[in-house]
Amino acid sequence: MGWHAELLVGFDLETTGTDPREARIVTAAVIEVRGGEQVGHREWLADPGVEIPADAVAVHGISNEKAAAEGAPADRVADAIASALVAYWRGGVPVVAYNAAFDLTLLTAELRRYGLPSLRERLGGTDPAPVVDPYTIDRSVDRYRRGKRNLEAVCGEYGVRLDAAHDASADALAAARLATAIAARHPEVAALDPAELHRRQIEWYAHWAADFQGFLRRKGDAEAVVDGTWPVRDLADERV
Repeated sequence: MGWHAELLVGFDLETTGTDPREARIVTAAVIEVRGGEQVGHREWLADPGVEIPADAVAVHGISNEKAAAEGAPADRVADAIASALVAYWRGGVPVVAYNAAFDLTLLTAELRRYGLPSLRERLGGTDPAPVVDPYTIDRSVDRYRRGKRNLEAVCGEYGVRLDAAHDASADALAAARLATAIAARHPEVAALDPAELHRRQIEWYAHWAADFQGFLRRKGDAEAVVDGTWPVRDLADERV
């Protein structure tokens, strides 16, 4: 049957911005999916402790007033999300996140910001795995397809329903269903066990980053650097 027919956990964050080292969590969702059908659902609303910029509000629809009135403290939300994900990884359940390097790096930065144990520390010194990133997989198995590669566009390519883009629950569910659809179309992906698929994605992401960095430098940005680390970027020397 393959990993895509077993339990998967879709994960998504909606945030205050686009830099995972600086942005804060506003909403989050963890959705259990089996065979494309939702079988479990948890979501969080955080008070991020900083102003949510107007352009971010326009994307996800969560106002500063709503976050302040209804959101839980940001440290409690980050801790709860991390605990949920770690429980799945300990059980060998793949966590599916579209553009995982963003969401997992941002969560890692939030944990560090509040002095909480990192994902790696919670896993006894091992890296978070297995992670399934439809963004990274799709770019590898269909490198030459033209057009956008955002979640909405790739869902359209694979016939996956996305009810409300930039709603954490809808995006998490769509990501899990998209992983299933990609595996169904590409038997070579379905045939990999989750650990091997995780390892391949590390390679695929690094290869993409090197190619994109080279492209930017050829276009005139001689100092362009594209981080090729996946699924969690190194924050050791970053201020968060």
